[in-house]
Amino acid sequence: MSKDILDGTSEGFSDQERDIERVLRPISFDDFTGQEKILDNLKIFVQAANQRGEALDHVLLHGPPGLGKTTLANIIANESERPIFKLSATNSGVKDIREVIDKAKKSGGLFTAKNPILFIDEIHRFSKSQQDSLLQAVEKGWVTLIGATTENPSFEVISALLSRCQVYTLNSFNKNDLESLLNRAINKDEVISKKSITLKETNALLKFSGGDARKLLNIFELIINAHQSDEIIITNDVVTSMIQNDTIHYDKSGDQHYDIISAFIKSIRGSDPNAAVYWLARMIQGGEDVKFIARRLIILASEDIGNANPTALVIANNTFQAVSIIGNPESRIILSQCATYLACSVKSNASYNAINKALQNVEETGNMPVPLEIRNAPTKLMKELGYGENYKYAHNFKNNFISQEFMPDKIKGTKFYEPGNNSRENVQRDFLKNNWKDKYGY
Repeated sequence: MSKDILDGTSEGFSDQERDIERVLRPISFDDFTGQEKILDNLKIFVQAANQRGEALDHVLLHGPPGLGKTTLANIIANESERPIFKLSATNSGVKDIREVIDKAKKSGGLFTAKNPILFIDEIHRFSKSQQDSLLQAVEKGWVTLIGATTENPSFEVISALLSRCQVYTLNSFNKNDLESLLNRAINKDEVISKKSITLKETNALLKFSGGDARKLLNIFELIINAHQSDEIIITNDVVTSMIQNDTIHYDKSGDQHYDIISAFIKSIRGSDPNAAVYWLARMIQGGEDVKFIARRLIILASEDIGNANPTALVIANNTFQAVSIIGNPESRIILSQCATYLACSVKSNASYNAINKALQNVEETGNMPVPLEIRNAPTKLMKELGYGENYKYAHNFKNNFISQEFMPDKIKGTKFYEPGNNSRENVQRDFLKNNWKDKYGY
């Protein structure tokens, strides 16, 4: 059985393995920092289940690393007085899943409202067959499933599981939340609290942690331990100097997930194929999910290239299909082909800007009525009310075009889409200029 299967007891560690974020990990909802809306909802559903003697709902916790997904799973177990069994999807298989389910069934919760909790970290890394192996236990109520994922559950969790789970998306911590964690460490950590620590500046700590609470606490502890004196003043210069000079190694496995994908995307956007394949190699070497990389390429192809080269989206989408079939290690070749193609493509964010402008307009103007002439008129009554009346069917006119207004009256004449300055979108600009002189006549 995988060493990641635990039985609901506290996770012990020796003094040599002491980990500040584990020492300070909250054990109740009241101790948890941030995520107030989610905490309120979780409190209600745990309290309701306890009061009625009912089983807990299955839960998926979604959000970036270091926001407290594992901690929340532990708190739910504590508050509901249920045993918790844990698996990490990074190194567990179907055999491990079956073993832990059997163990959970034997723990005394079978056929009762106090059924055990099965927590699966990084559930998105489970294959379809591995997720399928959870279904019976979930459907029969042998366990309450709590899954943690950094990826969108709609893409990574099979529909049969997804439909049975409440999904909670955790928001990034704000500055006050993170500074509160630092002060908690100063006041409550058994080692750090013995020192005289002044948080004069925190921006560098927050910047290097990237909003990840786990990374923030680990960086903070390492900086404290690097000082010989018990009187320590934390400034931006002190933190930056120690990190950039490699006095401490503040990063841990997996924490660079978002930094490196950001560097990868920005390299392609900046038309640098060399940097793109370097960051791609870093992700592949680190064991990044190839489908995650491919999905980001699809987004980039539309956001940063768009109509300047419509083939980019086709290639990116085909790349996703290909890596889903091929898998590692050959997927690296397909991803490299796509990344270098996108990096060398002409760029335009005109479509991206257009939808953002349109969304902002919708937010500002609300739900304006659709003009009568372009409404659907499937019934006689609707036709009598004028639905579809005076609509001009474009194909009945020269060049399949006739000038007419499709916008609500309040915003008629508004222009959201401005073609980029490249050969393909210049053709679009000429088309729009010739047909829509009011908007694109310049």
